[in-house]
Amino acid sequence: MKRLLTFICLAALTLLFMGNQPAFAADIASGSKVFSANCAACHMGGGNVVMANKTLKKESLEQFGMNSEDAIIYQVQHGKNAMPAFAGRLTDAQIEDVAAYVLDQAAKGWAG
Repeated sequence: MKRLLTFICLAALTLLFMGNQPAFAADIASGSKVFSANCAACHMGGGNVVMANKTLKKESLEQFGMNSEDAIIYQVQHGKNAMPAFAGRLTDAQIEDVAAYVLDQAAKGWAG
């Protein structure tokens, strides 16, 4: 009986700690590669060759409500106007990585 109780306690603790593990952070280096291969043709240096006023610069992202990873992820997945949807073309991890990269570059002023 004591072994059973010990086992149940250990199992409960294991489940408790496994459920509280932090999510893995997006990989900005991977996001840079994904961006170069899929986004740079239209968004080189944070610009936008199709709609010049809707850039990936910090001010523009804020103006158009695109200043969060969730908003960028949604946009990349579903596309909008001339931007194609990338859901199905890129994995969820690649889309998360590119969103983190865009926000990182916007914070740096797309300087590098």
